Amino acid sequence: MALLGVGLMTATPSGATELKVLTAGAFKEILLALVPGFETATGHKVVLDNATVGVLMRRIESGEAFDLAVLGPGAIDELIAKGKIAAGTRATLARVGIGVVVKAGAPKPDIATVDDFKRALLAAKSVAYIDPAAGGSSGIYVAKLLQQLGIAEVVNAKAKLIQGGAVAEHIADGEAELGLHQISEILPIKGVTLVGPLPAAIQNYTVYAAGIAAAAHEPAAARALIDRLAGPDAAAVLQAKGMEPAS
Repeated sequence: MALLGVGLMTATPSGATELKVLTAGAFKEILLALVPGFETATGHKVVLDNATVGVLMRRIESGEAFDLAVLGPGAIDELIAKGKIAAGTRATLARVGIGVVVKAGAPKPDIATVDDFKRALLAAKSVAYIDPAAGGSSGIYVAKLLQQLGIAEVVNAKAKLIQGGAVAEHIADGEAELGLHQISEILPIKGVTLVGPLPAAIQNYTVYAAGIAAAAHEPAAARALIDRLAGPDAAAVLQAKGMEPAS
């Protein structure tokens, strides 16, 4: 993927605008579904670049050019304070919970209660989740949850820590028996089955918010994309992709 130069947006031959969007983890699937309609309606071209929140934060702080970022609200606020994202542009978009995934055709463990969930993790031959050191929100939460449940030592001894991308892909490939990741990152992957969300008592929602780069050349075009992502057309897509409105 070619990077845009400083100034962020460049004119296309038609006079429309090209926007570079940095998007964290699970929200990628929402953008992939909604961006084509936005491009058709506006004539703008959107270039997507996906990584964990931690990775994107480091890239933005190091001066990488971008137009719009979709991260957690806290990360957006931090970047506003550092002058990387324009004040007053933050918009909360959606939230997603963590789910349990197994290979298609494999028995689905009982995860109805917290105790059931603990037994499923302990019984699994191997467990995959995002490496918390990579900065992914689900991995950070899962690592803390295992500690809280008192099973971190046992589970981590057989864990496969994923550096980025979809945990479910590693379940489909047979690299681990059971996986934990945001539901919207599980649903698009073939060859796996979503067992269900974490029990309500230990569920954790990752909230996604957007912010426009302080150096955006044409912030109106970036704002139009935010409006599309937060608008009524997005509701059905969020539900289909395993997310829900944040409000």
